[in-house]
Order: sequence, then structure tokens, then C-alpha cells
Amino acid sequence: MEKAEVLNDFFDSVFTSKGSSHTAQVTEGKGRDWENEEPPTVGEHQVQDHLRNLKVHKSMGPDEMHMQVLRELVDEVARPLSIISEKSWQSGEVPTDWKGGNITPIFKKSKKEDPGNYRPVSLTSVPGKMMEQILLETMLRHMENKEVIDDSQHSFTRDKSCLTNLVAFCDGVTASVDKGRATDVIYLDLCKAFDTVPHDILVLGLALFNIFVSDTDSGIKCTLSKFANDTKLCGVVDTLEGRDAIQRDLGRLERWARANRMKFNKAKCKVLHVGRGNPKHDYRLSRECTESSPEEKDLGVLLDEKLNMSWQ
Repeated sequence: MEKAEVLNDFFDSVFTSKGSSHTAQVTEGKGRDWENEEPPTVGEHQVQDHLRNLKVHKSMGPDEMHMQVLRELVDEVARPLSIISEKSWQSGEVPTDWKGGNITPIFKKSKKEDPGNYRPVSLTSVPGKMMEQILLETMLRHMENKEVIDDSQHSFTRDKSCLTNLVAFCDGVTASVDKGRATDVIYLDLCKAFDTVPHDILVLGLALFNIFVSDTDSGIKCTLSKFANDTKLCGVVDTLEGRDAIQRDLGRLERWARANRMKFNKAKCKVLHVGRGNPKHDYRLSRECTESSPEEKDLGVLLDEKLNMSWQ
């Protein structure tokens, strides 16, 4: 019980309290993007397909509706679940039983006695998650058609992946270095990104997180590359103008974080200085210098100042 209370207190401490600004933005835009399209629906056949594909070994939510039972009763429960989901979508209200969740702490790394090294995973209602998945599919189609997500984002985006992020980014940096240009890469880390994002606008995981961070590109002059919350900023720095451009972009990103009630973990933000004659300029987040590093792990791949990946 004592361990559970310690973990609960920590998880509660990193949540961002609900504010009014985001709610106003969501309400203001509601419905406008669907004006010239058929509104999304939740059909019985969609529900049947999802029920038949349920993985029976997954855990139940607090409503104790087991995956195996839902799969066996697919023909009986598909229609009522489709009606409930459709009403929920149209009204903007979620059934109370679908809102609850059992929190399971998942250990990440380092010291097990530190509650900060655990990630909270919420086990929610299976029908609720199924409805979210159906709506997510509709939203992803809409986002793709409307080009909501910037090209800099490679996570949860069609035809993009962790690999495309690494290839595109490293190709750009290598091209600059091959031309004899000194280049700096700033690796940015948002504090407890998925825990601190306001939960009134983030329910469907990575897809909506992509929407949440999509406007970070606004006004950025250097190269910004993202994979979910893993963000890196890159620019040519053999001139004063280039170094100043990176610093201005860092200022823009900090203002974005403050406006969205988030902050950068400055201890984990690092600079990788690449290329001959690199001036190894000091950059600041707020008033603190960002520490330089001879190597950085980029989406699991160790990259050093010579763009060497042989140390894996």
C-alpha cells in the first residue's frame, strides 16, 4: 500500500491541471473542418471487425469486460455498442464507465526505488478503447486529407517511421558537413511529455499528441525534426547569423512550451557539434547554457560528432 501511495502521489504531481485556454480553442474550432464533408459515423460492421480482432490475452479495464467474452458475443453486442459509440461521438459525451482506469506502473530504467523512473499505464474499458480506435481511424484520414501534420513529424504518420526520421535528418546533416559547413544539432527533451499534456485534449495517444505539437514548426527558420516528443533542431553555424538563428528558434520553442503549459528538461537537452572548425557555440534555454555532448542517442542510434554510428 505504501508503494502504491508513493507512486500515486508522483503520478499526480506531474499532471497538468485543466485550464480554460485549450478548451476555448477546441470549442471554437468544433465542426468547422467537417462542413463540406459527411460527418463520421460508427457503423455496426466497424464494431464487429474490431471485436473480432480483439487480443484475448490483454488486460481488462475497471468494468471487467473481458476480451474473450466480447469476441464470443460479437453478433449480440456489436449493434448496441455501435449505437452507444455513435451517440457519444455526436454528443461529445463519454459514458462514465469508460472514463475510469486502473493505473499500472511500468518500470523504465535506472533506480527502481525512484518513482520518477516509472511510467503510468492506464488500463481502461475495452469498449471505450475500441470506440477510440474507430474514431482514430476516421481522424487520421481527415488529418491526412487536410495535411494537418507537418512534414517534420515522422511518428504515427503514413509512410513515415523512426527510420525515415533518422535517414532524412542524417542525410541533411551529412550534406552540410560534406560541403565543409559546421553544423549544430540540439536534442530537446520535454519533461514528462505524455504525462503533462492536458488530458482534456489528449485521449487517443500519439495521433492527438502529433496535433498538439504540430504548431511547434511555426516561425522556425532552422531544421526541425520530430518523432512524437523526440525533437531535434539543426542549423549551419559557421556564421554568426546561423548561430543566432538557432538561438532565436530555441526561444520560439520555449515560448511555445510555456504557452502550452509544458517545459523542457534542460538537464537532458544536449548539443552535438558536428563538422570541421565548429565554433562550439553555447546555446541557452532560458538563462541556462545547454550542455554539449560528444555523442547522443538519436531514436536508439548512437551518433557522435563525426556522424559515426559504429559504436552501437
